Amino acid sequence: MSEVIKIKKGLDIPLAGKAEKVFGQTQLPSLFAIKPIDFHGITPKVVVKEGEEVKIGTVLFYDKYHPEVKFVSPVSGRLKTVNRGERRRILEVILENDGKDEYVDFGVADPTSLDRKAIINRLLESGAWPYLRQRPYNVIANPQDTPKAIFVSGFDSAPLAPDIDFILTGQEDAFKQGIEVLKKLSPELHLGISNDTASKLYNSLEGVQLHRFSGVHPAGNVGVQIHHVMPINKGDKIWVVQPQDIVSIGNLFLQGKHDFSRVIAVTGSEVLKPLYLRYRLGASVSEIIKSGVTEGKLRIVSGNVLSGDNIFGDGYIGFYHTQITVIPEGDEPEFLGWALPGFGKYSVSRTFFSWLCKKKQYRLNANMHGGERAIVMSGQLEKVLPMDILLEFLIKAILVEDIDRMEQLGIYELVEEDIALCEFVDTSKMELQAILRRGINLMIKELG
Repeated sequence: MSEVIKIKKGLDIPLAGKAEKVFGQTQLPSLFAIKPIDFHGITPKVVVKEGEEVKIGTVLFYDKYHPEVKFVSPVSGRLKTVNRGERRRILEVILENDGKDEYVDFGVADPTSLDRKAIINRLLESGAWPYLRQRPYNVIANPQDTPKAIFVSGFDSAPLAPDIDFILTGQEDAFKQGIEVLKKLSPELHLGISNDTASKLYNSLEGVQLHRFSGVHPAGNVGVQIHHVMPINKGDKIWVVQPQDIVSIGNLFLQGKHDFSRVIAVTGSEVLKPLYLRYRLGASVSEIIKSGVTEGKLRIVSGNVLSGDNIFGDGYIGFYHTQITVIPEGDEPEFLGWALPGFGKYSVSRTFFSWLCKKKQYRLNANMHGGERAIVMSGQLEKVLPMDILLEFLIKAILVEDIDRMEQLGIYELVEEDIALCEFVDTSKMELQAILRRGINLMIKELG
């Protein structure tokens, strides 16, 4: 058995609303969207006109500077509209589902009989390549590169995160086929698993290096796992991919079609019955929240509450998300809130007496409880970041755009989700994830 890597720095936030391990029933919505803003560093070029009919797998747009990287439709139907933002930036490509599920046939293939180039071409043509992302920077992998390794996190430790073992039940063959594909793309394939799991699927994989992790969030973050197994240095390139995306890649080779089906966990204190749904990537969440959530002003999040996206009630599931979280908005005024004992309020420190209630689950909201303040060098951020990185100094280096210091302080190892917990505990109320992305974008611009 492999050595267990214990993650001691971090925090499990006791949120109410974890999904029960049952599947609910719902119809697929009429509207879907692929959002270019989900992909860092691309410049989309739309190739389908409004009103034009599409199939599952039809190319919608490609990256202007890497035209071989294509993004395809998750449904059959027609392209309804292209929503644009400032300076005509493409925000969403909206599709109308006709319910026929007509697929583009890419042909069945055995990855063990194909060479690396043939596998890459198949992933590019089918639109499955964007599942592969590169560290550093968390951008779509360059098909011209050969990574040092590919890392997969086999569990998710984020608040109310879906149980990946439960999700993969019944999809073992597709997952194993996807693993065979990944083994052709890199000399090393690493899989991080929870020490609490006894998954037969993970333990049956051949040619995969297993690493066991225990401890609090962010133990399930692939970036944390990479840091403890194979730290990223300047010039290193490591690819990452999510378990359900591996299933999709496997089905591409087993069935010859791009499979956008996903198991989605619907979670949060404001969900009447938190459970799992068999849904599809890019789907509108309107059907989910129409009658399945409480009344009132709500925050609808695609992903988890720490690093997900606010998508409102008419938004769409993000390309890399397998979780919907619904919490109260929390913008109602509270008289003397800071002066009350706060038995029902969660606090990382012992500010409120709620620390006495060890097993209590909380109905937390999106209220910031104050505005942005000056940086306080307290070492507070490092207490929940299980990496050998001085985050407070790195944030200062980013703010003054000191590239040399950013390199020295470990920016290559971090992406937004890795410091999302730091943003939660930060008394300075700074948007640390946005600041980090600003620094990453500067690194890409200056160093490529």
